[in-house]
Amino acid sequence: WDVHEGDGLAHYARACTDITFRFPFGTQELMGIAARGNFDLTQHSEGSGKTLDYYDEQTKEKYIPHCIEPSLGVDRLVLALICSAYAEDEVNGEKRNFLKFHPKIAPVKVVVLPLLKNKEELVSVARELYDQLKMRWNVSWDASGAVGRRYRRADEVGTPFCVTIDFDTIEKDAGVTIRDRDTTEQIRLPIDEVIPYLSKQIDGY
Repeated sequence: WDVHEGDGLAHYARACTDITFRFPFGTQELMGIAARGNFDLTQHSEGSGKTLDYYDEQTKEKYIPHCIEPSLGVDRLVLALICSAYAEDEVNGEKRNFLKFHPKIAPVKVVVLPLLKNKEELVSVARELYDQLKMRWNVSWDASGAVGRRYRRADEVGTPFCVTIDFDTIEKDAGVTIRDRDTTEQIRLPIDEVIPYLSKQIDGY
């Protein structure tokens, strides 16, 4: 953090502290907290000709309330979140860039991937699961390209879980493959256990 003192204080401030964040391009202010004293209400009172005193029933005293002003920019907060989430590693000898959002704050929680987009039997099962999932979370649909490339696309936007519907889903076990973004590990689950599993991973219950 950065404490403003002396000439660094605004003319109206009795004290001010900035909460800072170490961005890749340098340390910048993330949030400012200023003790503005009674400057604001005094100015309003003088300008309007109306008293803005507060009468304290217990102490029987009158005073002009002081104001504490926290100032936080949403754009900087989101940028700090993205910078914190950015990660690099290597998967099967290839460099990978991804956003390591916690599942609770990831913008997209799950992406549903039918193995082939031109096989109606796969797409229909995947679409049904997608419709169920989107009732709970913000989810996406990706049916274009090789599964590996779709995994990478999901990693790049920080999606924690990929759910793949393949031929085993419709021909053998009625199960799906769930891939974890951070570890890239995959597990096989019956389709009716997908929502309980994801609920525990995302929501914690």
